[in-house]
Amino acid sequence: MLTDRVVRRWRINLRTTEDIAALAAWLNPVIRGWMNYYGEFYRSELYRLLQRINTYLVRWARRKFKRLRSFKKAKRWWKGLIRRQPRLLAHWAWVTSF
Repeated sequence: MLTDRVVRRWRINLRTTEDIAALAAWLNPVIRGWMNYYGEFYRSELYRLLQRINTYLVRWARRKFKRLRSFKKAKRWWKGLIRRQPRLLAHWAWVTSF
């Protein structure tokens, strides 16, 4: 899918100067558009892409916060983030796993 390349080019995990709210404000319009367009006919393909975005966000957190360097702590942080702010990112309505 063309969007895989686009997500890789964003290099989300390297944007450590921004906080999660700034990333969400930047990502949400694009992701909502993809969900509306590709979600109609390619929903199964889109699920994999949305999980990939979540993976990049976990990488971002592990790189930004030293305390999350271990996978176990990063996973706990991720579950807490989804519990605290379930509507932060548009695609979390469909996919929350990474």
